[in-house]
Amino acid sequence: MFLHLGENVVVPIKDVIGIFDIEATMYSPDTSQFLRMAEEDGFVERITKDKPKSFVIAEVDKKSKIYLSPISSATLSKRTDIVYCEL
Repeated sequence: MFLHLGENVVVPIKDVIGIFDIEATMYSPDTSQFLRMAEEDGFVERITKDKPKSFVIAEVDKKSKIYLSPISSATLSKRTDIVYCEL
């Protein structure tokens, strides 16, 4: 099965490592730094120009990739049957 992340981007559900609410994680300096460093290193793919609501970490071709999605983490989680928990 595939997970639709927004626009025309889909990833196999088996490749999804985690789905995170971007606003909840932005209160953590460690997460903010992680996302900043990942973007500098070219691991982040912005799906849309809209403000992202979530980010999804996936393994694509044996490399970690982070997708910034305009879809909420709760909605993405429901699409996968992955248990969603709030931080």
